Amino acid sequence: MAHRILCVGAGNMGRAHALAYHHLPEFEIVGICTRSAASRESLNDELGGGYPLFDDFHAALAETRPDAVSISTYPDTHCQYALAALEAGCHVFIEKPLAESVAEAEQIVAAAKAANRKLVIGYILRHHPSWQKFIELAHDLGKPLVMRMNLNQQSSGATWETHKNLLASISPVVDCGVHYVDVMCQMTRSRPVRVSGIGARLSPDLPADKINYGQLQVTFEDGSVGWYEAGWGPMMSQAAFFVKDVVGPNGSVTIEAKSAASDDVEGHTKTTVLRRHFSELDANQQFAREDSWITTDGEPDHDGLCLREQEYFHNAIEQDVDLSDHMEDALNSMRIVAAADLSFRTGKTIDL
Repeated sequence: MAHRILCVGAGNMGRAHALAYHHLPEFEIVGICTRSAASRESLNDELGGGYPLFDDFHAALAETRPDAVSISTYPDTHCQYALAALEAGCHVFIEKPLAESVAEAEQIVAAAKAANRKLVIGYILRHHPSWQKFIELAHDLGKPLVMRMNLNQQSSGATWETHKNLLASISPVVDCGVHYVDVMCQMTRSRPVRVSGIGARLSPDLPADKINYGQLQVTFEDGSVGWYEAGWGPMMSQAAFFVKDVVGPNGSVTIEAKSAASDDVEGHTKTTVLRRHFSELDANQQFAREDSWITTDGEPDHDGLCLREQEYFHNAIEQDVDLSDHMEDALNSMRIVAAADLSFRTGKTIDL
């Protein structure tokens, strides 16, 4: 029997997840809920129409009585929506970041455990075969690792308006940083111990206490280090927006996304090719091995990755998968990016 699911939010991620539910026979959409009438009507039309539409989450939850809820709204609503859904006995899929704060994220995880319901957080890169390969290759580089990653987005028009709405509740380094910090944790398999952060307000369109550029630096127990950088807005450089690179004693692995653009959602996950460099030198102190190139032709697009996420969600429900590690990893990445934000605001390095 299909799981009855309420879809909340219809932005880039909400739309993609709703498409997945629409195409998967394991789910039955019982409602679409958004703040904007235009967004829910547009999504409903794209799905062929006929789905009940709502502008109030709590009313939608009470009326549709779903088995599961998919939350793809702004982070400032995540905690109240997730807690209400769990209290109603629903399984929850929730987009990253899990919540606005670590305390709220911990509250959601505790509620999911108490209710014995499944909580899956939208870490899309965990379902991407090329990123899985990137992490696998990193494990052959030795220790310590130096991990360098960024995702700067040069935005204008409607995209800049979306970014400004997001910035009202969360900074770029928190919103997107959880993805890449999670990747770093999988690469090192070591405990993060120290975080520092910097940030800047680059637009007069933002409130005085909001920043649209940030960078974090994290040190791990095994000596590995990583940095992540994120900026949003019309002022961001198009040339330096995509760096995904890990270096160890045995060489390096780099994701090259040659055709990507900073404001293209597809380009945020697309890899094109993985380059493996070997550090070994021969008797003449020249490189003993040539770099190898791993093409990633046929990798799933953004909608295809969201489909994989929802298949994972369904399997977790049906097979009663233990998601303890999944939830703890989400909390861990939240703690790191929150520490970076605190470091920027206090001017101090934060010990974890």
